[in-house]
Amino acid sequence: MRDLILFPRKTRFWWRPSMTTSFLNGERAVAVFFIGILVYSLPLSLLFHGVALSLLTLASFSLEISFDSSYVPSLFPTRPGASSGILLGAVTLPSLLLSKLLQLSRGFSLAQLQIQEIQYLTLQYWATSASACGVVLFLAFARRRSPVSPSRWGSSLSLCSISLQVLVSVAALATTSQIGMHPALKLAWVFCHGLASVKLIQHFLRTFPSCASIGEAFLVTSGIVLYFCDMLLLTTKKLHGLLVSSESVTTEHEISRSEISIIIQGLVLGLLVYPIALKYFLQIWEWSINTSAGARRYYEIGRTVIFLASLGFVLIVIVPSWMQFVKEFRVHPFFWVISFVFSEPSKRLSMCIYWMCIICVSVLRFYNISKNSKIERILLRKYYHLMAVLMFLPALIFQPKFLDLAFGAALAIFLMLEIIRVWRIWPLGQPINQFMNAFTDHRDSDLLIVSHFSLLLGCALPIWMSTGYNDRPLAPFAGILSLGIGDTMASMVGHKYGVLRWSKTGKKTVEGTAAGITSVLAACSLLLPLLASTGYILTQHWFSLLLAVTVSGLLEAYTAQLDNAFIPLFFYSLLCL
Repeated sequence: MRDLILFPRKTRFWWRPSMTTSFLNGERAVAVFFIGILVYSLPLSLLFHGVALSLLTLASFSLEISFDSSYVPSLFPTRPGASSGILLGAVTLPSLLLSKLLQLSRGFSLAQLQIQEIQYLTLQYWATSASACGVVLFLAFARRRSPVSPSRWGSSLSLCSISLQVLVSVAALATTSQIGMHPALKLAWVFCHGLASVKLIQHFLRTFPSCASIGEAFLVTSGIVLYFCDMLLLTTKKLHGLLVSSESVTTEHEISRSEISIIIQGLVLGLLVYPIALKYFLQIWEWSINTSAGARRYYEIGRTVIFLASLGFVLIVIVPSWMQFVKEFRVHPFFWVISFVFSEPSKRLSMCIYWMCIICVSVLRFYNISKNSKIERILLRKYYHLMAVLMFLPALIFQPKFLDLAFGAALAIFLMLEIIRVWRIWPLGQPINQFMNAFTDHRDSDLLIVSHFSLLLGCALPIWMSTGYNDRPLAPFAGILSLGIGDTMASMVGHKYGVLRWSKTGKKTVEGTAAGITSVLAACSLLLPLLASTGYILTQHWFSLLLAVTVSGLLEAYTAQLDNAFIPLFFYSLLCL
């Protein structure tokens, strides 16, 4: 397994049978309806953005139909049992940023935020659109080069739509101002996003074969590229500020970042890059020693020492150095975190103790059930969704900033555990692998387990996206409501009482979907008065809330993609409108 990670297999054509012959299946219909709602909600000032998103939707829609037609070859082995998911993968992040941009536009009209925040988010929107366009172009050309091609209309229509989308994007970037950048520099910046996304999705699908659909890989790689480039831009602006004389430096276009956001960004990106360095460290170690059977224990201990030493150096020296460079912490970021936790010890330490009790009891209890009981794994996994509600809901209401930091720490721990599991670092690698496999489903593989990442990020991303200006008090709860309550109730009720299925081949039932939608609306009816009592000004209309809950519930019913990743982002986008 380790050889698969170190030495990705060569590009070859993999044959994937037809997933669907329907032109407009349920998943595509929900996605198109979602885009229609978003575009309809846009003001005239965001007309170019809406046109670009519509063209991207048309391109990815036609390309997905082409990929999912009968016996269409694919460049990469994708996750069995899933459609290509190109439409969802292409439009999710641009739609998310566009809905956030619409929300910030309302705040700017009320003079509650500065124009620089809108300009920077606009630049991110066009960069994410460029990432989507780049990958769609790559897939369209790959589709046209297929050895067997029943029909090329899908790729041809996709290429035409993307060409128009590029023209709209260039016109918008050339006529607007984003954080003081020259138009040529803006075009180069968004082009780099597209190129990086194409390279990264190829690497991802080759390195982790059969672990994700194209749409899921699309979402992951676009998000990583956006996050890395944000870090690069932040670092470049800081370097520019140091190189240019103080008389010439202005703060007109500076975007404020909190210490917590810098800490999370540094930890996550550092741990994502770290396996590249670890690979070379372990290769050197393998070449330098005798790996015979008698020296096996010495070899494993050496690998563990190398792992701990290199990981400690990254987390204690390299990552904090970047944090202090871009934010100028007065103390080491690790000590800043300690002081932040102890600034309100009665609340934050109590919250930590509460979390640890829930985690310990739940993990021990559910793991024993998974080994000794006949409870189906799908129901066992939903208990962890309920556990997420118990953990995150009180913290989000009473300690939102502390929850931001806790999500970053949890994501860092998950990344470290996955590195230990994949590389089989002694002595924890094998036990962690056995424990994680007890809660996997058909969307996981031994090479890469993603369910726990998708649940954590599905709850965390709406909260992180709501940092700063937010006039929709339910938006931060999008992940907790959709995954912890809606998805859980839909699965449990549908599994036990479901009779009417949405499709002949799917397992989702009408009864389960109705239970999920009803449970989320009931939770909102209890949550809104509680938020009002804590000082939130309620601006969410019940009709728009009903529409958002229904659309996200239907997506959960129809999608064959990783619902933990897509549903919270769709729900959050609709709540922001």
